[in-house]
Amino acid sequence: MKAKTDAPAKRAPATAPAPRARTRAAPMQRLPRHERREQILAKAYQHFSEHGLNAQTRALAESCGVSQRLLYSFFPSKAALIDEVYRSEIAGSFKAIWFVELQDRSIPVEARLVRFYTDYFQTVTTRRWLRLFLHASLDDVAMAPAYIATIVTHMLAIVVAEAAQERGLRAPADAARVQEIGWVLHGAISHLAIRRHVYGNANPMPAEEVIALQVRVFLAGLDVVLPAAPRRR
Repeated sequence: MKAKTDAPAKRAPATAPAPRARTRAAPMQRLPRHERREQILAKAYQHFSEHGLNAQTRALAESCGVSQRLLYSFFPSKAALIDEVYRSEIAGSFKAIWFVELQDRSIPVEARLVRFYTDYFQTVTTRRWLRLFLHASLDDVAMAPAYIATIVTHMLAIVVAEAAQERGLRAPADAARVQEIGWVLHGAISHLAIRRHVYGNANPMPAEEVIALQVRVFLAGLDVVLPAAPRRR
């Protein structure tokens, strides 16, 4: 008899797996320069509103699918990019026609205010707008002061003047007092947006109904804080 050997049986050599084909990243889509600029602005608006104004431009460039070098060819600095986001997205969302419509005395002032603030709530004070506005305020960026000084102050003066005129009341001569009276309503609408979009308040009452309620309360309160206008002889 032949002695058994302990040597393992020979196996057929395993075939090496075929090398995987290298996948190349899809080339960046070429866009006209103005379209690429608008794309970067839109991405910057979203990026800063979610991550704050201290967010790095490297991550922003990656989300846009461009290099930092290309991003800076459109905007020479991060500050310049933030300024443009403010002009296009913060201030740019306010419709100039609203100033005209608020002064249309062929329509009762209550209806004007309800229409304006409903549109303002839906168009301007979106979740993204509010987050960016609040981030800018916390980071001491001048978005909020600039927006209030150039847009809100003028709008508040119109609201108070038109409401006082229709109710036969005399608006204050002091601009600071006019602003504070106007903020009673504007602040209520702004806080409604913050409650709905930032705090996650789940009050089921439709925003339009809340706005109409706040407008009526504001108008009724004017009779308490403003004197009657002198009668014309």
